[in-house]
This record gives sequence, C-alpha cells and structure tokens, in this order.
Amino acid sequence: MVSATNAIAEEVQDTGASQAVKAQLRLREMILAGELPGGARIAELSIVERLGVSRTPIRAALMRLEQEGLLESLPNGGYAVRTFSERDVSEAIELRGTVEGLSARIAAERGAPPVVLAEARECLREIDQVLQQSALNDEAFSSYVTLNERFHALLSELSGSAVIARELERVAGQPFASASGFVIAQANSPQARDMLVVAQDQHWQVLDAIERREGARAESIMREHSRIAQRNLREVMSSPRLDQMPGVRLIRKRS
Repeated sequence: MVSATNAIAEEVQDTGASQAVKAQLRLREMILAGELPGGARIAELSIVERLGVSRTPIRAALMRLEQEGLLESLPNGGYAVRTFSERDVSEAIELRGTVEGLSARIAAERGAPPVVLAEARECLREIDQVLQQSALNDEAFSSYVTLNERFHALLSELSGSAVIARELERVAGQPFASASGFVIAQANSPQARDMLVVAQDQHWQVLDAIERREGARAESIMREHSRIAQRNLREVMSSPRLDQMPGVRLIRKRS
C-alpha cells in the first residue's frame, strides 16, 4: 500500500514538473514573439486562463524564466518582462565565448572521447551539406540552427567536465546569448550565408585543434567564434527592420 501511494505521488509530481516545463516554453515563446512586450507586468491569473494550466506550474515557470533573465520580480510581487541593454547582450555573448574557449582547451589538453569526436564530425558534415546551397531558404536556416546547437552541445561534452557543462548551459540560456541567438534574425541579410560559412570553418578548425591536442589554439578559435555573434548583434541593432523582429525589441539600443 505504501509503495503504491508513493508511486502515485511520484506520478503527480512528474506531471506537475512536465506542466511547468511546458508553461515555461510557451511563456518564453510569447515573450520572444512580442505577445508579452518588454516592461509588461505578468498577471498570473490571466496566464493561468490563457494556458489552461493550474497556478502551481505557472508559478514554477515564472520563477525559471526569472532565473533565465527574461523576467524580473517586482517589489510589490509578481513579474515583468525584462528589457536588456545592448551591452548586457554583448557581455553575455562574450562570456559564452570565454567559457566555450575554456571548454575547448580542456577537451584538447585532456583528450576528447573518440565517440563524441565522431559525432561532432558527422554533425559538421551535415552542416556542410546545408551550406552547399548558394542561397539558403527558411528551412535551410532552421536546419542550420538545429545542427549548430547540436555541435555546440557536443563541444561542451568533449571537455568531459560537468562543471563547465553546467556553466555553459547557464550562460547560453541567457537571452540572445546562445550560439544561434541571431542567426534567424539575420536570415534575410545578403551576407547571412557568408557569415555561416566563416562560422563553419571555425567549427572545423576548433575540432582539428582538439584532435591535435592544441589547447591554446582551440581556446583562441572559440573566443574568436563568439565575435561573429557580436557582429550579428551590431548589425541587427542597426537594421531598419528592427521593429519587425519581436524578440530583438527587448534590446535597448546604445545611447
């Protein structure tokens, strides 16, 4: 009887956790799509009604989004959608490049698992196939984003460090700081494919450095790799189409 009760309790707990994750993902989509604009106060009851989820998972989702940096807690209770300075985003990208550089150096110095190296090479070959097209459509850009995120996850795995992996996950989870943070926003620019080709060459170079056990070189390449995201940030913020990019509207231009 006790074991059956515990099983039911665990099932209820798992269901609640699943609902919280789903609510978190949906709320993040709403914020980045502009459905919940910067500065807007989040009314918990309206979100409960809108998503059809009970208050407990909604509260958990709001707390997680605050930890991600998309929401800020208000003095009188509740949350509001955060806005970010261009410097905030730039520093988050810089931090990601630094931690990824450290991860690549450790992978090279300690020696990376052959199985993970093989997965990373296969991932890069798939990206090469995507970039063979002279012009990339929306589907190709979406494929690139998926594969790019996969490769960066494998880079984190190559280091064999759980501590660094957690830090990378935390840093990349900051708004606009992920490896593909501005790829889709830049999809329609004339230089978009060229920048992806340069980024892909750096992918191959860092993998080569790791395999050759060249730690300093691997770290340097990943730090330089983050400069592409910095360039994308500057170009997006100076784009006349800025108002057409809902998520980017949360970023305040430099004064």
